Amino acid sequence: MHFIDLSIFILYMLAMLGVGFYFLKKNQGADDYYVGGRTMGSGHIGLSVVATDVGGGFSIGLGGLGFALGLSGSWMLFTGLLGAWLAAVFLIPKVKNKSAFQRFLTFPQIFGYYFNTRVALLAGVISAIGYTGFTSSQILAGAKLASGTFANLDLTTALLIMGVIAVVYTVMGGLKAVIYTDTIQWAILMGGLVFIGIPVSFLAVGGDMGALTFSQLFNWTWLAEQSSRSMNAIRTTLPPEFLSLTNITWQELVNWSITIIPIWFVGMTLYQRIYACRDERTAKRAWYLAGLFEWPIMAFMGVSLGILARVASEQGMFEALGAATGSAVDPETGLPMLLRTVLPVGLMGLMLSAYFSAILSTADSCLMASSGNIVTDIISYFRKMDPDAPSTLRLSQLVTLLVGAFALWLASTMTNVLDLMLYSYAFMVSGLFVPVIGALFWKRRSNAGAFWAMLAGGLVTVLLQIQERFSLPFGLDPNMFGLLASFVLYLTLTLLYPNKNRIEHDRNK
Repeated sequence: MHFIDLSIFILYMLAMLGVGFYFLKKNQGADDYYVGGRTMGSGHIGLSVVATDVGGGFSIGLGGLGFALGLSGSWMLFTGLLGAWLAAVFLIPKVKNKSAFQRFLTFPQIFGYYFNTRVALLAGVISAIGYTGFTSSQILAGAKLASGTFANLDLTTALLIMGVIAVVYTVMGGLKAVIYTDTIQWAILMGGLVFIGIPVSFLAVGGDMGALTFSQLFNWTWLAEQSSRSMNAIRTTLPPEFLSLTNITWQELVNWSITIIPIWFVGMTLYQRIYACRDERTAKRAWYLAGLFEWPIMAFMGVSLGILARVASEQGMFEALGAATGSAVDPETGLPMLLRTVLPVGLMGLMLSAYFSAILSTADSCLMASSGNIVTDIISYFRKMDPDAPSTLRLSQLVTLLVGAFALWLASTMTNVLDLMLYSYAFMVSGLFVPVIGALFWKRRSNAGAFWAMLAGGLVTVLLQIQERFSLPFGLDPNMFGLLASFVLYLTLTLLYPNKNRIEHDRNK
């Protein structure tokens, strides 16, 4: 990598550490550390939500969908918009208007309120495992990107660099540092895509461009001619369905919906941000803003870059990198190869910073979520703690450091981190979604129903994911059957073994 690109990238990393150091002395207790003092505005929260939700998988997932499906891949994030707006309408009023929740720091505490401490402990364990896996996978993704971009940088060294940077600024600053760095990272990502990634890639697939110069960017005649060539290249290279929104099956839409929409109701990172908002109106505005950024803005930008990568691959632009041509290329490697091929010196450093912004915006949030689960839901189960005490803040920082170190070790020693993340995610969604919906929207409740629905839903999904002997009906995702198992068990046990005096208890609250 050129010295200019390397300098830009190093300055970006130092800026992230600076934000964490700035908030180091400002946090006074667990309230500040885990929920930002409950005074955050809708703008920062909304951008943090979408940066966390889209960021980590944006550079790979959406680009891969665009490469394989075309514009229809954007429907994946339409389910993100639906999830965000459904949560704004139904979930946020329940959480923000309940006086008992005003001091909550984590999502599993809601289970402790509606059910019992054993159910809350299980929810905390499930969430902590899931988010530790997420953190590990994001650190590994960043390390692979760095080692593939910087010459003579091995994966182990890249892991150490990425892990230390992500963990240190998160440990120092807590949720405020995470949210404000998410805002910075979002701005870098958007700027990189809008002003660098998309336009340069679009012009490059038109051919006959040579090495892009800054003078060409201000030559309107050249830009018009090159844009016309690029559009012709896209139309003649790709099949018509790639530029259509109907190149998708109903099974794909259903699978995306049952995988993505529930996370808006069980994601610890999202509950932390609901608690961090100053009031219900602020939280709703943040979620509406996040939904709009997910679809259509981020959705179409992501798949558009994937489409351009597919065109470049079909044209043989990646042959110099030793890659195959066309559909033989791994869809998730197409976008990184495109940017590596077409970006000139200086712009590569900016675009690489945008990539790392996407990764870090997810890694830091997942690290905070796992730490919050361990301190508030697991350690507090065995030892009573004052959330406002300085000792609790120090413990929170120590746990965040230890979780980050463990996630870094996991990423460096395990080859199936991605599998761990997927299984943890599936276990979390399939296990927690039905009980929390039942708790918030059905007056009849059962501790036994919630506990066993969590275990059954998650286990069914994971077992179906790892089995290879038979295919599932209609090509549906294992999450569908895990959620169904959780629903049946929750409904049955709640009817058979309802909590005594729980409705009266809620009324008194």
